[in-house]
Amino acid sequence: MVGAGAWGTVLADLLARKGAAVSLWAYEPDVVESINRAHENSRYLPGASLAPNVRAVADVAEAVRDAEIVVSAAPSHVVTQLLARAVPALERGALVVSASKGLEPERLTTLTCALRDVLPTGTPVAALSGPSFAREVYERAPTALVAAAREPGVAERVQQAFATKHLRVYTETDVLGVELGGALKNVIALAAGMLEGLGLGYNTRAALLTRGLAEITRLGVALGAEAETFAGLTGMGDLLLTATAPLSRNHTLGIELGHGISLEGALGGRQTVAEGVTTARAAVTLGARHGVELPIAEQVCAVLFQGKHPRDAVAALMERTPKAERVR
Repeated sequence: MVGAGAWGTVLADLLARKGAAVSLWAYEPDVVESINRAHENSRYLPGASLAPNVRAVADVAEAVRDAEIVVSAAPSHVVTQLLARAVPALERGALVVSASKGLEPERLTTLTCALRDVLPTGTPVAALSGPSFAREVYERAPTALVAAAREPGVAERVQQAFATKHLRVYTETDVLGVELGGALKNVIALAAGMLEGLGLGYNTRAALLTRGLAEITRLGVALGAEAETFAGLTGMGDLLLTATAPLSRNHTLGIELGHGISLEGALGGRQTVAEGVTTARAAVTLGARHGVELPIAEQVCAVLFQGKHPRDAVAALMERTPKAERVR
């Protein structure tokens, strides 16, 4: 397991409780010490007792050595750097699973595409995504995820590895759609938080989520994904969760922005990454490159990086030229 944030820690614990010996790479020395000494990630998952067969390590190559499955759960902007360092120790034929949600900021690609660039040719690669807060998965709340891979057999391996009585895993071959849904919904979640911070109501949120999903789907289809994927768990499902719940990092960051706090001020003191910040810029760049209108993402970027007040961003969206809901 590469990445010991809350999600990586919970997945490590889940696999360990299924009988696997799990090596969990952590960047912070205090996380390594906390897990090995007290069987708890006191920084990112405080109060959660971990299975004794989760072993934390500080060397990413040591973490992947002899592993049949390597799970990448690090923040999107460091995923390729970490896996590139791990490649010399990677077992031939090891299955690599991307469990992070975001886009590779330099290449502007999904994370599995970026991983294929650094992994040995022929390495089986899959994505694991869906509406899931780490704490609730740890607490055994019934949850559904999607294992996506180009080859159905690879997706089924991931399904079998992660499925439990409380975690239902579906398979999918539209890897691009699954990853784009998981990444782009964070941008809409930021916008939804801004609306809440402004004190706007349910009408506004319903409009945002509906048009936000249309925006995600429009860009996804232009990039080669299947429209139907965005109506599923990794599209609509993940969007509903992330854009409405107080456990969402992107939603809570958006609330602070809606209160008038600057991005720098809102990010100050946060230990965890709000992926929507970097994804918003990437989405707008991709939209411009492929001729896709992304008005919500554009306004989110204006708030994040140009100092625009969220209330002015809402006004800009509402005053756009009238048009049909669907272009036929």
